Amino acid sequence: MKELSNKNNLQVLHEDNHIIVINKRVGDIVQGDKTGDKPLSEVVKEYIKDKYNKPGEVFLGVVHRLDRPTTGIVVFARTSKALTRLNDLFKNRETQKTYWAVVKNKPSEKEAKLVHYIKRNEKNNTSKAHLKEVPDSKMASLDYKIIKELNNYFALEINLHTGRHHQIRAQLSAIGSPIKGDLKYGFDRSNPDGGIHLHARKLVFIHPVTKETVSIVAPVPKEVIWNAV
Repeated sequence: MKELSNKNNLQVLHEDNHIIVINKRVGDIVQGDKTGDKPLSEVVKEYIKDKYNKPGEVFLGVVHRLDRPTTGIVVFARTSKALTRLNDLFKNRETQKTYWAVVKNKPSEKEAKLVHYIKRNEKNNTSKAHLKEVPDSKMASLDYKIIKELNNYFALEINLHTGRHHQIRAQLSAIGSPIKGDLKYGFDRSNPDGGIHLHARKLVFIHPVTKETVSIVAPVPKEVIWNAV
């Protein structure tokens, strides 16, 4: 793992001719949206342009996204060939995604598989997890286990089997364990930085060009509770 200090303050976890993997910070948006804020994709383009003295437009493909208040691994494609193949990998669930989350209310079981039916509300940009199928819902599945008990909180490790909108946030809220700082899903107060304690910790996938197994781990933010985890 190498940490690069440059004017854009990017933490680059992996970089080769075909892909670049970033450890996203709280508040970064992966791709441009209606806020008009500068997205991470543009910051990474500038980094590549500067580092390699590239003339003209830099190609960068957005493969997947992380919610703005979350942190951790984001993969970008540096070539169109890599983008097509990575899109297929993510779409076909041929990746292993591990997240860490911090919750206040201890789940009833130390480890369990959660299966819900997620229904998205476009108006307020939330999702609700239902135990039974409802109209326009999609099945959502994950495994979690408690990996550490802190003074007032519990750290969970989560393996994601599906990729629904706000899935982890909605499913943990549904079992009465909303993520620390996640007001949208029932936590009682926000975090000072506006983020939530949800971190895309590990990603394993087959490299789109070399076909080698790539395993990436993202350090957690430098913050008191994460430090304790």
